[in-house]
Amino acid sequence: MIAQIQLKSRKITIDLSKPLDISIPISSNQNNVNAWYIGAPQIEPEQIDGDTISVEQGASVNFNSIRFNPHSHGTHTETVGHITKKSYSINKYLRQFFFLAEVVTVAPEKINDDYVISRKQLQFAIGNKKRDAIIIRTLPNTKDKLTKQYSNTNPTYMLVDAIEYLKKKDIKHLLIDLPSVDKEQDDGELLGHNAFWNTQGKLRLDATITEFVFVPNTVEDGCYILNLQIAPFENDATPSKPVLYKVQD
Repeated sequence: MIAQIQLKSRKITIDLSKPLDISIPISSNQNNVNAWYIGAPQIEPEQIDGDTISVEQGASVNFNSIRFNPHSHGTHTETVGHITKKSYSINKYLRQFFFLAEVVTVAPEKINDDYVISRKQLQFAIGNKKRDAIIIRTLPNTKDKLTKQYSNTNPTYMLVDAIEYLKKKDIKHLLIDLPSVDKEQDDGELLGHNAFWNTQGKLRLDATITEFVFVPNTVEDGCYILNLQIAPFENDATPSKPVLYKVQD
């Protein structure tokens, strides 16, 4: 199904029959992707008056309760409320869901014991393009990202100058295939988060960070329409399902 989307002053053609899902789902097993030192998600039938509410156990319906943390267990989208005293709900502050986006692939640079993404790399990848969103795929890009246990592994992160560059280009939505844009252990400074949301000035309340995406190698670098789907949680973050549509020439 061919559709046209009007974004600002540009009309863009996409094929709705060819969605490219770049989310990592939440599943109830130990192989679920994980970070930040907590256990796996739990998805299990509720117990009521000693009965297990599951069709397999004789109930008329399946009635599972789910325990998870959006920051630890799969693709999630967050607002500035992730790092502020005041509450900013993703459900209230993400009000648009289609954006012009660029997929870029970056080979992280090694600095001492860290692997990082720098401003220079992003400048080379984006150039003069004007985008609402950027999706960063890091190398190597293997399916291990779907099940990796990131706690205490010092994953790749973004240098502050790279974040400042994206903010300068007015990129409102940053998506990355890592558990965080910041270093795992940084004494709570969260330099990248603070820079992106401009916490030392006027807050970028309409800006979001999405972490733990997975961009398959079959998805080429280039221009896409991003449909950033979220669950309507009144919380700083929510599980999300970013879907890309290749822009038609």
